Amino acid sequence: MRFSVFDRDVDMLHGNLLGAVAKFAIPLAITGILQLLFNAADMIVVGRFVGPTALAAVGSTGSLIALLTNFFMGFSVGTGVLVARNFGSENRQGVEKGVHTSVALSAVSGLFVSVLGLIFARPMLEVMSSPADVIDQAALYLRIYFLGMPFTMMYNFGAAILRAVGDTRRPLYYLTTAGAANLVMNVVFVVVFGMGVVGVALATAISQVLAFVLVFGCLLRTDRWIRLEIRRIRADMDTLRELIRIGLPAGLQSTLFSISNVIIQSSVNSFLSMAMAANSAASNIESFTYTINNAMYQAAMTFTSQNVGAGQKWRIKPIMAACFILELAVGFFVSGMALLFASPLLSLYTDDPEVIRIGILRMQCICLFIPVCGLMDGMVGILRGMGYSIMPMLVSLTGICVFRLGWIFTVFTRYHTLPILYASYPISWTITLLIHFACFLFALRKPAWKETREGKTFALR
Repeated sequence: MRFSVFDRDVDMLHGNLLGAVAKFAIPLAITGILQLLFNAADMIVVGRFVGPTALAAVGSTGSLIALLTNFFMGFSVGTGVLVARNFGSENRQGVEKGVHTSVALSAVSGLFVSVLGLIFARPMLEVMSSPADVIDQAALYLRIYFLGMPFTMMYNFGAAILRAVGDTRRPLYYLTTAGAANLVMNVVFVVVFGMGVVGVALATAISQVLAFVLVFGCLLRTDRWIRLEIRRIRADMDTLRELIRIGLPAGLQSTLFSISNVIIQSSVNSFLSMAMAANSAASNIESFTYTINNAMYQAAMTFTSQNVGAGQKWRIKPIMAACFILELAVGFFVSGMALLFASPLLSLYTDDPEVIRIGILRMQCICLFIPVCGLMDGMVGILRGMGYSIMPMLVSLTGICVFRLGWIFTVFTRYHTLPILYASYPISWTITLLIHFACFLFALRKPAWKETREGKTFALR
């Protein structure tokens, strides 16, 4: 008999896939939006109540934060795949080892990233050519932000455990609470006490602690397979190796993506603070549409992982179809609405007409192509769920990072305009999507797993 962790969990192994994917992905997308509200609330408050320089300072830190955190966040992908696969194959011991090894890894990773961020925040901003009127506030924001990084890391691993067994609602509830607290603290610290960038950084760090407390409280209280016991938090070496096998390529991919984004941010910095503020506000608005992509990625990866674990390879194609249908329907609607209301949305961040004009320019170049990025991410999720880790990493790095860097150092260098810079996004997404689809057809014929007496074993691919 199939085990269910919570009554509200999504059944990924039986029934209609389109409805199940929607039930899984919608709370996850809303959760992603709430996470983005942490940063958006910071930017809106400093943009409206402090000024464009503070907005540029907070907004320009996003790519650097991603650079320092995404490598270790990639290991939470390994957590999701491993726990989902063991859950699908009804391997309780595998689920329990995955939970406790993941928590140990997240704690160590969070502390390491926190120290790294505190030490290298300002030097890396200098490498990115941050203007003199921005760099001091940006460095201060980063140092306070990274104090809360251990809690952010552990929250993300804890949420990955819940998602792996089909529970995307509890992370939504926890982020709702933390997001509301972040917004209230932003207003109090900045508007009431006039703390500026320090205020929004403190609000974000405290809200990260709150989200961690809520998700770990859930894992400690549950009496199901994913129950967390403090005395059992340690790294099981076989489980850790499997987490690294899956998560390391994902982390490397995310890190190298972040390097390309840092270089793009540096290219934007060459247009000085007005363009930086506009780019920060517009990219923050676009990030809300990217949450649809991430939800489809997580759904594709988790559904595929559970079904591979259960020996139901035939459901992989229907999973892909369901994810693609939802991505295109919701993605084009949300991106279109963002573009339609670009001016009033940007006005939430600033009342400077030049900043708004440049922000609209970026959104016109990128917004309607974001669903293509979603299809690309969905293909990566399916391939990782099938057991392939290195192949999608190599394809993504070539199609995204290498292409964008080549574009910046050739086409953008010759035609030094923002539209030319932004064109690198949709072109690279399209190329990479096509290559990923070809890899998927190959993976169907040559799966990454082989059957043994003990179950499925996965090659390093």
